[in-house]
Amino acid sequence: MARLSPEVTALDTMPNSAATPGPTTLGEPTIDWDLSIRPVRELNQFLHDLAHNARPEMPHVRILHPNGRHNLAVGLQVPANIEILGHAGYFIAGMNQAAHITVDGNVGWSVAENMMSGIVRVKGCASECAGASAHGGLLVIEGDASSRCGISLKGGQIVVGGSVGHLSAFMAQAGTMVVCGDAGAALGDSLYEAVIYVRGSIHSLGADAREEPMQTDDLKTVADLLQRAAISADPQTFRRVASARQLYHWHAEAQY
Repeated sequence: MARLSPEVTALDTMPNSAATPGPTTLGEPTIDWDLSIRPVRELNQFLHDLAHNARPEMPHVRILHPNGRHNLAVGLQVPANIEILGHAGYFIAGMNQAAHITVDGNVGWSVAENMMSGIVRVKGCASECAGASAHGGLLVIEGDASSRCGISLKGGQIVVGGSVGHLSAFMAQAGTMVVCGDAGAALGDSLYEAVIYVRGSIHSLGADAREEPMQTDDLKTVADLLQRAAISADPQTFRRVASARQLYHWHAEAQY
Protein backbone atom coordinates (compact mmCIF):
# COMPACT_ATOMS: atom_id res chain seq x y z
CA MET A 1 0.00 0.00 0.00
CA ALA A 2 1.42 3.37 -0.95
CA ARG A 3 1.82 5.85 1.87
CA LEU A 4 2.46 9.25 0.33
CA SER A 5 4.59 11.63 2.34
CA PRO A 6 3.72 15.38 2.49
CA GLU A 7 6.49 16.08 -0.02
CA VAL A 8 5.13 13.68 -2.64
CA THR A 9 3.50 15.27 -5.69
CA ALA A 10 1.85 13.81 -8.75
CA LEU A 11 5.25 13.73 -10.47
CA ASP A 12 6.58 11.47 -7.74
CA THR A 13 3.96 8.75 -7.95
CA MET A 14 5.81 6.44 -10.28
CA PRO A 15 8.05 3.41 -9.69
CA ASN A 16 11.35 4.05 -7.88
CA SER A 17 9.97 7.24 -6.33
CA ALA A 18 9.17 8.14 -2.73
CA ALA A 19 5.63 6.77 -3.25
CA THR A 20 5.38 3.03 -3.58
CA PRO A 21 2.87 2.23 -6.31
CA GLY A 22 0.38 -0.56 -5.92
CA PRO A 23 -0.20 -3.40 -8.40
CA THR A 24 -0.40 -2.59 -12.07
CA THR A 25 -3.68 -2.96 -14.00
CA LEU A 26 -3.49 -3.25 -17.80
CA GLY A 27 -0.23 -1.35 -17.85
CA GLU A 28 -1.59 1.55 -15.79
CA PRO A 29 0.41 2.72 -12.76
CA THR A 30 -1.77 2.14 -9.69
CA ILE A 31 -1.56 4.48 -6.73
CA ASP A 32 -3.23 3.62 -3.41
CA TRP A 33 -4.38 6.54 -1.27
CA ASP A 34 -5.39 5.57 2.25
CA LEU A 35 -7.85 8.05 3.77
CA SER A 36 -7.18 6.64 7.22
CA ILE A 37 -3.72 8.17 6.87
CA ARG A 38 -4.09 11.20 4.57
CA PRO A 39 -7.03 13.67 4.57
CA VAL A 40 -9.57 14.38 1.84
CA ARG A 41 -8.19 17.84 1.07
CA GLU A 42 -4.78 16.42 0.24
CA LEU A 43 -6.36 13.64 -1.82
CA ASN A 44 -8.29 16.08 -4.01
CA GLN A 45 -5.24 18.30 -4.45
CA PHE A 46 -3.24 15.27 -5.50
CA LEU A 47 -5.90 14.26 -8.03
CA HIS A 48 -6.09 17.79 -9.44
CA ASP A 49 -2.31 17.84 -9.84
CA LEU A 50 -2.54 14.82 -12.13
CA ALA A 51 -4.10 17.10 -14.78
CA HIS A 52 -0.91 19.17 -14.93
CA ASN A 53 1.45 16.23 -15.40
CA ALA A 54 1.00 14.70 -18.84
CA ARG A 55 1.41 10.93 -18.90
CA PRO A 56 1.27 8.51 -21.84
CA GLU A 57 -0.87 6.20 -19.69
CA MET A 58 -4.08 6.86 -17.76
CA PRO A 59 -3.38 7.09 -14.01
CA HIS A 60 -5.20 4.58 -11.79
CA VAL A 61 -5.88 5.71 -8.22
CA ARG A 62 -7.51 3.54 -5.56
CA ILE A 63 -9.00 5.38 -2.58
CA LEU A 64 -8.94 3.17 0.49
CA HIS A 65 -11.06 3.43 3.64
CA PRO A 66 -13.44 6.18 2.47
CA ASN A 67 -15.73 5.42 5.45
CA GLY A 68 -18.52 7.71 4.28
CA ARG A 69 -16.34 10.78 3.76
CA HIS A 70 -17.74 13.59 1.63
CA ASN A 71 -16.46 15.46 -1.47
CA LEU A 72 -14.16 12.76 -2.79
CA ALA A 73 -12.72 13.15 -6.31
CA VAL A 74 -14.50 16.44 -7.03
CA GLY A 75 -13.77 18.81 -9.89
CA LEU A 76 -11.44 16.46 -11.75
CA GLN A 77 -10.27 17.44 -15.23
CA VAL A 78 -8.05 14.47 -15.99
CA PRO A 79 -8.76 11.15 -17.78
CA ALA A 80 -7.89 9.02 -14.77
CA ASN A 81 -9.38 5.80 -13.40
CA ILE A 82 -10.47 6.41 -9.81
CA GLU A 83 -11.75 3.61 -7.57
CA ILE A 84 -13.35 4.40 -4.20
CA LEU A 85 -13.21 1.14 -2.29
CA GLY A 86 -16.12 1.44 0.13
CA HIS A 87 -19.12 3.59 1.02
CA ALA A 88 -18.84 7.34 0.45
CA GLY A 89 -20.75 10.44 1.51
CA TYR A 90 -22.11 13.60 -0.13
CA PHE A 91 -21.07 15.19 -3.45
CA ILE A 92 -18.85 12.37 -4.67
CA ALA A 93 -17.38 13.01 -8.16
CA GLY A 94 -19.05 16.40 -8.43
CA MET A 95 -18.23 18.53 -11.49
CA ASN A 96 -16.39 15.60 -13.03
CA GLN A 97 -14.69 16.05 -16.40
CA ALA A 98 -13.08 13.13 -18.25
CA ALA A 99 -12.38 10.87 -15.25
CA HIS A 100 -13.82 7.38 -14.84
CA ILE A 101 -14.84 7.09 -11.18
CA THR A 102 -16.17 3.91 -9.57
CA VAL A 103 -17.61 3.66 -6.05
CA ASP A 104 -17.58 0.14 -4.65
CA GLY A 105 -20.43 0.83 -2.24
CA ASN A 106 -23.23 3.31 -1.54
CA VAL A 107 -23.11 7.10 -1.79
CA GLY A 108 -24.91 10.00 -0.12
CA TRP A 109 -26.52 13.11 -1.60
CA SER A 110 -25.68 14.51 -5.03
CA VAL A 111 -23.24 12.04 -6.54
CA ALA A 112 -21.91 13.35 -9.90
CA GLU A 113 -23.61 16.70 -9.32
CA ASN A 114 -22.98 19.06 -12.25
CA MET A 115 -20.91 16.42 -14.07
CA MET A 116 -19.61 17.58 -17.45
CA SER A 117 -18.13 14.40 -18.98
CA GLY A 118 -16.61 11.04 -18.10
CA ILE A 119 -18.24 8.10 -16.33
CA VAL A 120 -19.30 7.75 -12.70
CA ARG A 121 -20.42 4.29 -11.55
CA VAL A 122 -21.96 3.49 -8.15
CA LYS A 123 -22.04 -0.23 -7.46
CA GLY A 124 -24.49 0.23 -4.60
CA CYS A 125 -27.35 2.67 -4.02
CA ALA A 126 -27.46 6.47 -4.12
CA SER A 127 -29.21 8.96 -1.88
CA GLU A 128 -31.09 12.09 -3.02
CA CYS A 129 -30.32 14.25 -6.06
CA ALA A 130 -28.02 11.84 -7.90
CA GLY A 131 -26.74 13.42 -11.11
CA ALA A 132 -28.26 16.81 -10.32
CA SER A 133 -27.68 19.38 -13.10
CA ALA A 134 -25.36 17.02 -15.00
CA HIS A 135 -24.41 18.62 -18.33
CA GLY A 136 -22.77 15.54 -19.85
CA GLY A 137 -21.15 12.21 -19.14
CA LEU A 138 -22.73 8.99 -17.92
CA LEU A 139 -23.83 8.20 -14.36
CA VAL A 140 -24.56 4.53 -13.60
CA ILE A 141 -26.21 3.52 -10.34
CA GLU A 142 -26.40 -0.25 -10.15
CA GLY A 143 -28.79 -0.23 -7.18
CA ASP A 144 -31.61 2.16 -6.30
CA ALA A 145 -31.57 5.95 -6.30
CA SER A 146 -33.59 8.02 -3.86
CA SER A 147 -35.72 11.09 -4.57
CA ARG A 148 -34.94 13.78 -7.15
CA CYS A 149 -32.59 11.64 -9.19
CA GLY A 150 -31.62 13.67 -12.26
CA ILE A 151 -33.12 16.91 -10.96
CA SER A 152 -32.47 19.77 -13.39
CA LEU A 153 -30.62 17.41 -15.75
CA LYS A 154 -28.95 19.48 -18.46
CA GLY A 155 -27.67 16.93 -20.95
CA GLY A 156 -26.12 14.13 -18.95
CA GLN A 157 -27.17 10.49 -19.14
CA ILE A 158 -28.25 8.44 -16.12
CA VAL A 159 -28.87 4.70 -15.93
CA VAL A 160 -30.35 3.29 -12.72
CA GLY A 161 -30.35 -0.49 -12.34
CA GLY A 162 -33.01 -0.35 -9.62
CA SER A 163 -35.76 2.13 -8.79
CA VAL A 164 -35.90 5.91 -8.29
CA GLY A 165 -37.77 7.96 -5.71
CA HIS A 166 -40.27 10.79 -6.00
CA LEU A 167 -39.73 13.90 -8.14
CA SER A 168 -36.99 12.26 -10.17
CA ALA A 169 -36.06 14.24 -13.32
CA PHE A 170 -37.82 17.30 -11.85
CA MET A 171 -37.27 20.21 -14.26
CA ALA A 172 -34.92 18.07 -16.36
CA GLN A 173 -33.99 20.22 -19.34
CA ALA A 174 -31.97 17.89 -21.56
CA GLY A 175 -30.44 14.44 -21.46
CA THR A 176 -31.70 10.91 -20.85
CA MET A 177 -32.57 8.83 -17.82
CA VAL A 178 -33.11 5.06 -17.94
CA VAL A 179 -34.76 3.43 -14.92
CA CYS A 180 -34.73 -0.36 -14.88
CA GLY A 181 -36.99 -0.58 -11.82
CA ASP A 182 -39.93 1.50 -10.63
CA ALA A 183 -40.37 5.28 -10.44
CA GLY A 184 -41.85 7.19 -7.51
CA ALA A 185 -44.45 9.94 -7.48
CA ALA A 186 -44.36 13.01 -9.75
CA LEU A 187 -41.85 11.59 -12.21
CA GLY A 188 -40.65 14.24 -14.64
CA ASP A 189 -42.49 17.12 -13.02
CA SER A 190 -42.06 20.30 -15.12
CA LEU A 191 -40.06 18.31 -17.67
CA TYR A 192 -38.49 20.14 -20.61
CA GLU A 193 -36.54 18.29 -23.34
CA ALA A 194 -35.12 15.41 -21.32
CA VAL A 195 -36.53 11.92 -21.96
CA ILE A 196 -37.11 9.23 -19.32
CA TYR A 197 -37.38 5.49 -19.95
CA VAL A 198 -38.91 3.33 -17.22
CA ARG A 199 -39.10 -0.44 -17.17
CA GLY A 200 -41.19 -0.92 -14.04
CA SER A 201 -44.24 0.81 -12.63
CA ILE A 202 -44.67 4.57 -12.37
CA HIS A 203 -46.42 5.79 -9.24
CA SER A 204 -47.51 9.02 -10.95
CA LEU A 205 -46.35 11.54 -13.53
CA GLY A 206 -45.58 15.12 -12.61
CA ALA A 207 -46.99 18.25 -14.20
CA ASP A 208 -46.56 18.34 -17.98
CA ALA A 209 -45.02 14.86 -18.18
CA ARG A 210 -46.75 12.26 -20.32
CA GLU A 211 -46.17 8.75 -21.56
CA GLU A 212 -45.50 8.45 -25.29
CA PRO A 213 -45.13 5.48 -27.68
CA MET A 214 -41.68 3.97 -27.99
CA GLN A 215 -40.14 4.47 -31.43
CA THR A 216 -37.22 2.75 -33.16
CA ASP A 217 -34.86 5.52 -32.07
CA ASP A 218 -35.99 5.10 -28.46
CA LEU A 219 -35.21 1.38 -28.54
CA LYS A 220 -31.75 2.11 -29.90
CA THR A 221 -31.10 4.80 -27.28
CA VAL A 222 -32.08 2.48 -24.44
CA ALA A 223 -30.09 -0.44 -25.86
CA ASP A 224 -26.97 1.72 -26.24
CA LEU A 225 -27.19 3.12 -22.71
CA LEU A 226 -27.81 -0.29 -21.17
CA GLN A 227 -24.79 -1.66 -23.02
CA ARG A 228 -22.59 1.20 -21.83
CA ALA A 229 -23.87 0.72 -18.30
CA ALA A 230 -23.28 -3.06 -18.47
CA ILE A 231 -26.85 -3.70 -17.30
CA SER A 232 -28.87 -6.48 -18.91
CA ALA A 233 -32.49 -5.62 -19.78
CA ASP A 234 -34.75 -5.83 -22.82
CA PRO A 235 -35.29 -2.36 -24.38
CA GLN A 236 -38.72 -3.53 -25.55
CA THR A 237 -39.90 -3.59 -21.92
CA PHE A 238 -39.34 0.13 -21.31
CA ARG A 239 -41.83 2.99 -21.57
CA ARG A 240 -41.06 6.52 -22.74
CA VAL A 241 -41.92 9.61 -20.68
CA ALA A 242 -41.44 13.06 -22.19
CA SER A 243 -42.79 16.60 -21.93
CA ALA A 244 -46.28 17.52 -23.11
CA ARG A 245 -44.86 21.05 -23.69
CA GLN A 246 -47.83 22.81 -22.12
CA LEU A 247 -45.76 24.79 -19.61
CA TYR A 248 -43.39 26.38 -22.13
CA HIS A 249 -45.43 29.59 -22.46
CA TRP A 250 -47.51 31.70 -20.11
CA HIS A 251 -50.88 32.71 -21.47
CA ALA A 252 -52.43 35.91 -20.17
CA GLU A 253 -55.95 34.61 -20.64
CA ALA A 254 -55.35 31.42 -18.65
CA GLN A 255 -56.99 31.11 -15.24
CA TYR A 256 -54.30 30.29 -12.71
